[in-house]
Amino acid sequence: MSALQERLTIAVPRGALMREALDLLDTIGIDTSEVRANDRKLLFEEVGIVTMRPSDVPTYVEAGAADIGITGKDVLMEQSEREVYELLDLGFGRCVMVLASVAGDDPAAEALRRLGVMRVATKYRKIAMAHFERTGRQAEIVEVKGSVELAPLTGMVDAIVDLTATGTTLRENGLVVREEIVVSTARLIANPVAHKLKAAAIDDLLERLRAA
Repeated sequence: MSALQERLTIAVPRGALMREALDLLDTIGIDTSEVRANDRKLLFEEVGIVTMRPSDVPTYVEAGAADIGITGKDVLMEQSEREVYELLDLGFGRCVMVLASVAGDDPAAEALRRLGVMRVATKYRKIAMAHFERTGRQAEIVEVKGSVELAPLTGMVDAIVDLTATGTTLRENGLVVREEIVVSTARLIANPVAHKLKAAAIDDLLERLRAA
């Protein structure tokens, strides 16, 4: 085990970002074979890796349960209150946050014209609100937890704000992208205290990642 692995605990996101995150760690000399072989296990103390939902990574890093972590820029924007340092754009896991509505005449634009406000469903309340404030539009945000595509199909809302990689799910549900809000990629973040106390180890890891 290297000194780097002994000193740093890394929060790795499960789901869409996990494979590329583990591939990247492999390239800088951290053996992730045990992580890949154990779907249900969460903590891998031998290699200093803990796995969790991407949305939980900033929570664990802020609390110091992990020194550094990998998560999407969308998560960091939505959890902007978290006290973590964003160190590096890792470049993988590219998705786009979009405003989408049912194909044809745009119901959201029509609602704005008639009522001066549109109803928008999303899992990303902060990002959506910031976008509408920035563009000078009134929006009533409806927070949903499941498949956000259902909300405009049932007439509950005029549009959605959601993250998409390929747009396939939107198209399959008869929705079209009206605006692109922000591009999200995987980011490396650090706990502020660890960033000071373990600066040498984190700098070493950053150099390896940039080289990779």
